[in-house]
Amino acid sequence: MVVVQARRLALPNSSPSTTALLLDPDSLSLALMHSDSSLSLYPSLSLSSPTPVPPPSSSATFLSLQSPNHPRLLLFLSSSPYLAGASVLLRFWILHQNQKNFTKPKHISCNQKDLKFDPNKSAVAFNVSHGVSVKLVGSVNVFVMHSASNRKIWVFAVKLVDGDDDGVSIKLMRCAAIDYLVPVFSISVSFGFLILGEDNGVRVFPLRPLVKGRAKGRHYRRGSKHLNGGLDNGNQRLSLLNSGPKETNGSDGFHGVSSVSSNGKVRGSGSSSSPNAENIHLEEKIDRPSGSVKLRPVKVGQDSREAGCFVAFKSREVESFNSKKLPFKSAKAVSIQVLPPNKFLILDSVGDLHLLLLSSPVLGSEVLCHMKHLTLTMKVEKLAVLPDISTRAQTVWISDGHYTVHAMVVSDMDTSGIESDMKDNEEKLVQTSVIQAIFAGEKVQDIIPFAADAVLILGQGRCDDPKTSQDSLSEAP
Repeated sequence: MVVVQARRLALPNSSPSTTALLLDPDSLSLALMHSDSSLSLYPSLSLSSPTPVPPPSSSATFLSLQSPNHPRLLLFLSSSPYLAGASVLLRFWILHQNQKNFTKPKHISCNQKDLKFDPNKSAVAFNVSHGVSVKLVGSVNVFVMHSASNRKIWVFAVKLVDGDDDGVSIKLMRCAAIDYLVPVFSISVSFGFLILGEDNGVRVFPLRPLVKGRAKGRHYRRGSKHLNGGLDNGNQRLSLLNSGPKETNGSDGFHGVSSVSSNGKVRGSGSSSSPNAENIHLEEKIDRPSGSVKLRPVKVGQDSREAGCFVAFKSREVESFNSKKLPFKSAKAVSIQVLPPNKFLILDSVGDLHLLLLSSPVLGSEVLCHMKHLTLTMKVEKLAVLPDISTRAQTVWISDGHYTVHAMVVSDMDTSGIESDMKDNEEKLVQTSVIQAIFAGEKVQDIIPFAADAVLILGQGRCDDPKTSQDSLSEAP
């Protein structure tokens, strides 16, 4: 018998209502996003000693700073329009392990073009127009910014410079800029991969080449080499050293086969074409004897549907009853959640779940990508996962967006031999089961897990903290 306990967290009384939650699972630091685009930062779930983040804030994220010479630091980052929207202001707050409040960094070093530190605001002005929408997504030492108006995605790296009694200084580096001509509906930066949610699927980038750049003197070249990948139905595997794979088409099972190598080489099957052009600008890091770093832009021209490794939910053509192929209305990837170490759960705009499986990456080897549709009896509106590499079974929290939250377990699976397992038995790769259902008294606005058996549920301006106790209670049959 499973016992569910719940308690209500008293949110501060304020006129702007709380619309969304952000949580750092390691420190349990919480950020409340309000209806007036302001934020409240809390160092813990006790909801005491908040740090106000004044409006406007267009997006925000937590970012973990880790290095061998310094203890882990938690960084909070928010974006806002600056100079009447002509620039984007990046504001930073730092939480030390021995501190109870978030503080601003003493100094932010940024020597690149279009980045300027404003000491009066303790923020960095990024000289690009803000536009109608900006999205920030953080990871470990890296964050990504997407601008819908500019149709660009920037990859930034953050480094701790020093630490003393007067404060902490950090260094901000722009590592890559991607001209992205197709709409992006969700972003994930986890476990060495940048995954972008698109129309009818996701696109996978190896993160290391974007952050580290490429060695001096090496250039991308356009071209392809067709190889026989041993796929069924005469499909060929396309090996593209520098121009990315084609789109992979799929069905209700595994939706095609594609691969991307851990050193930036990408492979795929299927075909795609688009008249639009997409450019990827990589800024190389070239070490000098003095220890300084020089950034060089490298421009790569590619078709808009051929950068990275695109894995589709379904084929873009379906057969009608009279055997004619007709285009279908595709779903959009609106949420991407990581299931460590190499699986990603994807929610589409229709309310269906898909499981993206990547083979274990080894430097210089291919990483195979597969997409699997998960069959559920409900349409999902909210999806949340707390990544936990210490357990073989991941708890996934889903909600229909009304008054229920369900806990679903996705069992661990070996993805080192995805291709051979797929040919033998697809079902061996996916094992799911719903273990719990929680009924809320208010309509669910947001869900954030903070433990394997605990989740925050945001109702209409308040938080509930249901906990599932796994302690055994005997019951006679």
